[in-house]
Amino acid sequence: MTKTITIRDIPVGGKNPIFLITGPCQLESLDHARMMAEKIAEACAATGTKFVFKASYDKANRSSISTQRGLGMEEGLTILSKIRDEFGVPVLTDVHDAAQCAPAGEVVDVIQIPAFLCRQTDLLLAAGKTGCAINVKKGQFLAPWDMKNVAEKIASTGNENIMLCDRGTSFGYNTLVSDFRGLPIMGQTGYPVVFDATHSVQQPGGQGTTSGGQREFAPVLARAAVAVGVSGLFIETHEDPDNAPSDGPNMIPVDLMGKLIGQLRALDDLTKSQDPVLPLSS
Repeated sequence: MTKTITIRDIPVGGKNPIFLITGPCQLESLDHARMMAEKIAEACAATGTKFVFKASYDKANRSSISTQRGLGMEEGLTILSKIRDEFGVPVLTDVHDAAQCAPAGEVVDVIQIPAFLCRQTDLLLAAGKTGCAINVKKGQFLAPWDMKNVAEKIASTGNENIMLCDRGTSFGYNTLVSDFRGLPIMGQTGYPVVFDATHSVQQPGGQGTTSGGQREFAPVLARAAVAVGVSGLFIETHEDPDNAPSDGPNMIPVDLMGKLIGQLRALDDLTKSQDPVLPLSS
């Protein structure tokens, strides 16, 4: 059984229902963020599913110098603060440098550590010291059991509001694969586990100057992760993914989110109503 942490009014972990970390990959404007938050809230309403609104003020790990990075920290945090207040939902953004943690932590409920940076000790410590919940993505280059050391770095600050997030593992060039054994392995740390369904279908750098992706498989992987028993799902969404400034090939059209959430909640209810099967002896 995993620990239960609380993100604002959302209990995460244990037998609690799945929650979502969802929103557009990149902040585009206040009006766009408001529109997306409203559509997501509508999609979640039928099942009472709780969500954290996510959007990044800066995408510092883009494939090319020519691709859009975002609005920047000052404007981005202002927008996220407005969404938090207007919609009454927790908000999340990435950080890429230790110096960004304190100002971000004054606004957001969840600080996210990108997969490429998950072993950066100074960044993890600075994030932990904010007292915010921390969603740290497993590096595509790490084994799931390596995340125990990552979590211990954050916990050393006294902050145990930690979630471990899987977003696929490097499998040759421009390809990721999801090994669902890794979810319960990371769960052995005691921290809630989140599965990133949309970045797991990314094809990093697969379009030369941008990443490709196969969004049609994101719902498939999301259902599989829920069947394993994760605490939450990370699903990026957009009203027009094909014209989004970042990660469009991975994102789920927001008009399909209600149907997908309904399927995922039904499967989650079934999964968490069952006692786990004990490991078979070899």
